Amino acid sequence: MSETNLPSPEQREEALYERLRALGITWTHYAHVPVFTVEEALQVNLSQPGGHTKNLFLKDKKGGLWLVVLRDDFKLDLNALSKQIGAPRFSFGSGELLMETLGVPPGSVTPFALINDKEQRVRVVLDAEMLTQEPINYHPLRNDRTISVSKDDLLKFIASCG
Repeated sequence: MSETNLPSPEQREEALYERLRALGITWTHYAHVPVFTVEEALQVNLSQPGGHTKNLFLKDKKGGLWLVVLRDDFKLDLNALSKQIGAPRFSFGSGELLMETLGVPPGSVTPFALINDKEQRVRVVLDAEMLTQEPINYHPLRNDRTISVSKDDLLKFIASCG
């Protein structure tokens, strides 16, 4: 799948907002320049209160798919994580696989992309310390916007995705 086969950023974002409204989830919206890395996001984050995050789309050596959601300053050891959760060795999932399973292009990975994982192929790992921050900030399926939600609303959303 290529990025041209995905719904437009506006369509993806609006589908997410419809789902959030249906779940009774409120959010604060921020528009900004597109960011692709944690480093690029640092400047943008200065104007947005709450916890900031990074999201890693991983594939284990047996083909399992994982979304790891953690604080933006967390230094993750992929080998240690695989041992901790009992998963085979990790590598980063390809952009094509990301678009196929989570329906977002590279740079827009977010737990909200679980809305597009209709087959529930992706397992989620959440950083416990990230969940102590209020609010928590994520891309709304595009990397030129950020939305802030509460920890409880994030967990409600993830649960609604199966």
